[in-house]
Amino acid sequence: MTVERPDPPRMGSERETLRVFLDFHRSTLAFKCDGLSDEDLRSRSMPPSTLTLLGLVRHMAEVERTWFRRVIAGEDVPLVWSTDGDFQVAYDAEGASRPEAFEAWQDEVARAREIEAKAESLDVTGHQPRWGEDVSLRFVMLHMIHEYARHNGHADFLREGVDGVVGA
Repeated sequence: MTVERPDPPRMGSERETLRVFLDFHRSTLAFKCDGLSDEDLRSRSMPPSTLTLLGLVRHMAEVERTWFRRVIAGEDVPLVWSTDGDFQVAYDAEGASRPEAFEAWQDEVARAREIEAKAESLDVTGHQPRWGEDVSLRFVMLHMIHEYARHNGHADFLREGVDGVVGA
């Protein structure tokens, strides 16, 4: 699989810039996992952490699902891997496979893109029940960029630990 990352616009609109930066970070996570076996993707960072590349993919599926489907679209859907709302459950990828994790993640990304594209503006709001507050689509997109950037930093170290590959 060859992963191509979009080039964020230097002079785009706010929405286009947010959209492309989010897609850049999504594709960066896929890039960090590219060419690895299921076993490699389940390699843990260091004890006692259960963090793995596959766990990050699973976690981001939950995050995409929560912020776009549950918060912005108001869909009453459960998390993919957790019955009690614990996002950390997804990190433990023991026994998980690339097809299972990537299919769930890609499905959630596709649905998130649909929700964002249908929204009239970045000012569309949804309710975040954990905080008891409404949030805008603008906030969600910025939060998602932050979430991916943070976890892509983890992915850098995880990938280097698996096969020494660094960069980009």
